[in-house]
Amino acid sequence: MFRKNLVALTLASLFTFSTAIGVSASAASVDVDTLATNVEPDVIKWRHHFHQYPELSNREFKTAEYIESYLTSLGLEVQTGIAKTGVVAILDSGKPGPVVALRADMDGLPVKEQNDLPYRSEQMGEYNGNEVPVMHACGHDTHMAMLMGAAKILTDIKGQLKGKVKFIFQPAEEGAPAGETGGAEVMVKEGVLKNPDVDVIFGLHINANTDVGKVRYKPGGTMAAVDPFKIVIHGKQAHGAYPWKSVDPVVTAAQMIMSIQTIVSREIKLIDDAAVVSVGSIHGGNRSNIIPNEVELVGTIRTLNKAAREHIYEALPRKVKGIAESMGAKAELTLPLDYSYPITFNDPELTQAMLPTMQRTAGAENTLLSNPVTGAEDFSFFQEKVPGLYVWVGGKPLDVSEKDSPAHHTPEFYVDDSGMKLGVKLLTNFTLDYMEQH
Repeated sequence: MFRKNLVALTLASLFTFSTAIGVSASAASVDVDTLATNVEPDVIKWRHHFHQYPELSNREFKTAEYIESYLTSLGLEVQTGIAKTGVVAILDSGKPGPVVALRADMDGLPVKEQNDLPYRSEQMGEYNGNEVPVMHACGHDTHMAMLMGAAKILTDIKGQLKGKVKFIFQPAEEGAPAGETGGAEVMVKEGVLKNPDVDVIFGLHINANTDVGKVRYKPGGTMAAVDPFKIVIHGKQAHGAYPWKSVDPVVTAAQMIMSIQTIVSREIKLIDDAAVVSVGSIHGGNRSNIIPNEVELVGTIRTLNKAAREHIYEALPRKVKGIAESMGAKAELTLPLDYSYPITFNDPELTQAMLPTMQRTAGAENTLLSNPVTGAEDFSFFQEKVPGLYVWVGGKPLDVSEKDSPAHHTPEFYVDDSGMKLGVKLLTNFTLDYMEQH
């Protein structure tokens, strides 16, 4: 009797331990590492194809056809044409459980590739009326390939799942062309998180400055909200030799630029989270000896918490109005200008629940708590509706130093194929573990 009780206690302890580190009995029985190794050659092949044939935002037609063809071959229920070129597939386990969404973005950038690769891009596309070179200069080619790999594994182990998986291939993450809408915001409006209703969503981004094999995460605000703005300052034109006859919009603009920087430096509690107000464009005048009638400023606001965002929305109009009035000028502020992304906010409870999954998948020593970044991601539109987790996966070769690794959105951008295996495993294990926990 004592021996039987001891065995029962030991088994119970093992189950409690496995659950505590995020490994259920069902999930632990799936050898995800081997499955990811088996699919890795296909993942690399898919990535090379996408990289060689990139397409711009809202123009991912051939990309969508390629993805649709593969997902259909897996026997999944596939929908196309969502938010113009988006592809969504549903895997139904036939058993009750949550609906887990996994997302990858599809679009390339108007960048001329300068890498000497056998699968380098030579593609051209049209961007705002101009013919431009096209490149996957941010890693979206790897994101699609990794999600296709996870779809293959999850389909193969369908019997181990509880609930449904929704695979979301999203167009136009980099922003729709002028005069168009697109991306995650449009997918949400068109019901991508409905029918069946999504309970949770996971996404990841390859990173050229993080070592292959590492994953970085941040609870709460992990990427910034983005709010572009435009200020048009109306003055009074005059000869440059007689400035006292003018209401000078150039000088007004200069004072305005200097003043709005103090919103961040003097009004935002930066020990909590970073914030940015940047003017990126100034237009006004056409001759050295004419003070113009009008000057236009265009800029961006980046914030990592709701309070800072709300404060800047109040402070910017206050500064613009006050400075314009003090100079005898008039100013028109448009905020936001043409688009606006919310904060990419990782649900803290979900992040904590998935931390053991990340540690088990990548190794505790390779699971890194990260600082937030002031770049933006429209994955945030999904997270406004359902709890979400967005993480960074390393793509930098180990023999390349961080300072020598090309930045995202540059002609030299490069990430190593070997980084994708971890992404495939993470997407798979997030799904398995969340289903077991719920």
